[in-house]
This record gives sequence, structure tokens and C-alpha cells, in this order.
Amino acid sequence: MAVTTYLTKMQEKKLQSCFGGKRFTLLYKASVHDFSGYNVYKRCNNQGPTVMVIYSGHDIFGAYIKDSYQEYGDRVPIVLFAFQKNEISECKIGAYSPSTFLCLYEEDNCSEFLLNLDGKKVTMKLDTIEKLQLKVQVSNERHQKHQKDQIISVKECEVFRCEDLLDKRNMEEITQLHKSLLFDIKSYRPYRDLVRQIRILLLGPTGAGKSSFFNSVKSVFRGYVTHQALVGSDAAGVSDKYRVYSIKDAGYNNSLPFILCDSMGLGEEDKGPCMDDIVYILKGHISDRYQFNSMKPITPGHSNYIENPLLKDRIHCAVFVFNINSVEHLSYEMMAKIKKIRRELIKCGIIHVVLLTHVDSLDLITKGDFIDIYRCTLVKCKLEMVHRELGFALSDILVVSNYTSEWELEPVKDLLILSALRQMLWAADDFLEDLPPEKTEKRK
Repeated sequence: MAVTTYLTKMQEKKLQSCFGGKRFTLLYKASVHDFSGYNVYKRCNNQGPTVMVIYSGHDIFGAYIKDSYQEYGDRVPIVLFAFQKNEISECKIGAYSPSTFLCLYEEDNCSEFLLNLDGKKVTMKLDTIEKLQLKVQVSNERHQKHQKDQIISVKECEVFRCEDLLDKRNMEEITQLHKSLLFDIKSYRPYRDLVRQIRILLLGPTGAGKSSFFNSVKSVFRGYVTHQALVGSDAAGVSDKYRVYSIKDAGYNNSLPFILCDSMGLGEEDKGPCMDDIVYILKGHISDRYQFNSMKPITPGHSNYIENPLLKDRIHCAVFVFNINSVEHLSYEMMAKIKKIRRELIKCGIIHVVLLTHVDSLDLITKGDFIDIYRCTLVKCKLEMVHRELGFALSDILVVSNYTSEWELEPVKDLLILSALRQMLWAADDFLEDLPPEKTEKRK
């Protein structure tokens, strides 16, 4: 019969996420392999990083051992943790040898965490118990009241081997897919060469991640993290200008076959760009760096007004950008504005999709989930909610994790960005293919 853990799926996912996205393999269970410190050492020796989970009454706590057990005298870094409902508290206690915290021989001084499985008990310092917020009942007896150490009974103990979710085989697949997506986008040519570059308009509430998406796309093609477009968390937004960004291929310095158009964040009531300005953008009448005025739309004769726009000036695909954590909390006014913009997009025949950002900040989502993100239950629930509330087809809802605080590129993150961008290019092709012949005559 297979040995199984007492952890719930949510608890296991929490632990995996807490310690950097890991896959757990159960190595030891005290009720099966005996309550023995020596047995733990024997089964976990040279197994790499491990997580030890201890069950004591209402408390579930344990230790993340960052390195493999090797020799008795070797010291390994340890982080203590404890479950607090759906959260995990941590306490870093430094490095100890396995023989110390497993009580394989007597120590003169008690460490912050000593596990005596043979005696079914853990000795822990009071301040460590407080840091972990354990519910352990501390004795009020006078002779124990000022003791610095407390003994906690152990009902069960499990130890898991921790492995990276993205193993060597997965990384090889990711590298190949990454190269394939880059090649597809760099070699992409718009339908019938009607335009040289596809124009993709980014729309959405302030702080949704529009500018961050542009920065992320540019970073992927540059080969390093860059922040050309200003990004901020201010409720009023960073920019009130219409920006048109072309990106160059770092390898050949050629302009890539798409342009990202960043607009002022949509606001409630009279905040954000005027509806007339959005329509003018869709039809190609507004040029780069136009200063939005939420109370007054652009008029012919303005320095940023294009009198007779060509097909290349028009928007070929529109993208509604939302933060995946707050999309279900959009106000009635915002929902009404989005639906009004959608009606204008439909009038213009422009294909539009949804981009959900910050998927990495969803509870229990790890980078290992990015490979098959659309199968994750939490993500599927978000997609279904957007489909239900805003009416977008599930196939038109994309998810990404933008580069916002990272210093280095991550291939698995790039996959989401490149996949979303490729879908936008395909949507633009659908728009171009559906144009009547008379509208494609003046195309350059």
C-alpha cells in the first residue's frame, strides 16, 4: 500500500510555493518507518533539500533543510515554518548538523529546534514558538515559567525530498519552445503584406499592467530586463499620453513586425481618455505622444491629429489588460465603459482579446505551473469569471506574468509573454483578412 501524506493538497501547494516552487516526494513517515532519528537520517541521507513536517495536536510545523544530509558533522541551513490557517510563518535559525537537530547524540546546549523522534518530542525555544505563532500551551507552573525551552509532543512526522518543478528535461523543452516562439514572431508577416507592422492597442484600468507588458515584451527581444515605459502604482497612473512603441530585434537591429500602443488608463465616470479619443485611435487619427484631456477629445487641426490615416495607422488588434487579482472587483461604471468600448471595436471590425497580468501572484501558483498555466484550477476559475461577466470567449483570454521587479529574464516567464503576443498577431491577421477590398487599396 502506498505511503501518503497527511497534508492537504492546499497545504502541500503552499509549502511548494513558499520554498521556491518545489515538487515533493515522501521519503519518511514515522508511523510507517518507525519513530527513529536514525531512520530519518538513513532515508534522507544524500537526498538533496528536504522538508520535515511535524504534526502535534492542532499545530503543523516543521523545518526546510536546504542542503542534503551528508556527514554527521556537516552543517546545513534550516528554516523553521508553521501553518497559520492558509498562511505559513517562517523563522530562520541558521545552520546545524543533522546529528544536532535529530538528537543523534547529546548536545551540551539546546539549539532552537531539537527533534527527538525516539522520544516523540520536539524541544523548542519559547521565542521561536512565538515567532512561529504556534498554539502550544506553555506551562504556568512556577518552576517552568521562566524556562527558555518547551517540549512539544509529536504525533506524526513526515519528510519530503524537494526537487525543482522545472527539471532538466522540462528546461530543455522550454528552451526549444522559447526558440520556436521567437522565430515565429520575428519571421511573422501580416496577412497579404497589407501593412508592414501590426498595431496592437493596450486598454485597461490604471495599474493593470499595460506599460509593464510592453516593457516585458521589449525585455524578451532585447535579452535583458528593460523599463522604457514608465510604470507606477499611483491610482492616478503614470502617463496621460498616447504612446506608440516599435521594438527592435537585438540580434539584427531590425524593427519587429508589430507596434504596441499604450493608452491612458481607463477610469470611472469622467476619468481616463474620452470615448471619442479611443474611437479616433482605433481609426488611426491620433499620433504618438498625444496628451489626453479627459474633458475634451482631440479635434481636426490638432498637431497630433492625422487627417487621412492609412491602413498602417489604424489599430489592427485591441487588448483589454486587467490585473488577474482584481478583475472580479471591477466597478459597475468600469464594466459599462469596457462594454461601450467593445461596441466601438465591433463597429470597426477590430478583433479584441483579454490579457490577465500578475498570474504569478495568484495564491498557490508557482513558476512550474507556467508550463501548463491554462490547466491550473485557479486560473481556469478566473478565465470562466471573465467569460461570464464580460462575455469574452475563453480562447480570447490570455495570461502573463510581467517583468516588474526582476533583474534577470526567466525562460518560463518568457513563454507566457511570447504566446500571448503570438495570439495577438493572429487576431490582427483575422482583422486584415476580413477587410473589404476597397479598404486595402491605400495600404502603405
